[in-house]
Amino acid sequence: MKLSRTVAYAVRATLQLAQQPSETPIPCSKLASDGNMPERFLLQILRSLVTHGILRSTRGVDGGYALTRPPEEISLLDIIEAIEGPMDTGDRSGNGLPVESQERLHVALRQITDVARQQLESIKFSQLLEPPTL
Repeated sequence: MKLSRTVAYAVRATLQLAQQPSETPIPCSKLASDGNMPERFLLQILRSLVTHGILRSTRGVDGGYALTRPPEEISLLDIIEAIEGPMDTGDRSGNGLPVESQERLHVALRQITDVARQQLESIKFSQLLEPPTL
């Protein structure tokens, strides 16, 4: 599965926030700089993550972004769907296929989507964090 650049940046920023030892908000500029991401583009991504309840934003001098939940409660699916919308099988038009074939195709795609959603939901950000160095 290939992630879009937007999703990849969202994952990277979420991982950066998940690695923070405290819930102190991190400014977008720091996330962009540390993650080598364009700040204006990242700001749009962070706003979407706030809208979907994954991040909270704090205004002011000490403002920035922080996770709304612990990393073990945020899944890869949460991030992907916050950025790209719900995963589904898409258009049901059969592109000229017979009705029976259209239905079988839709069922097969639905099964694939369900498995992908389950797999992505099972991957939590706590699993993606680097283990602490000893």
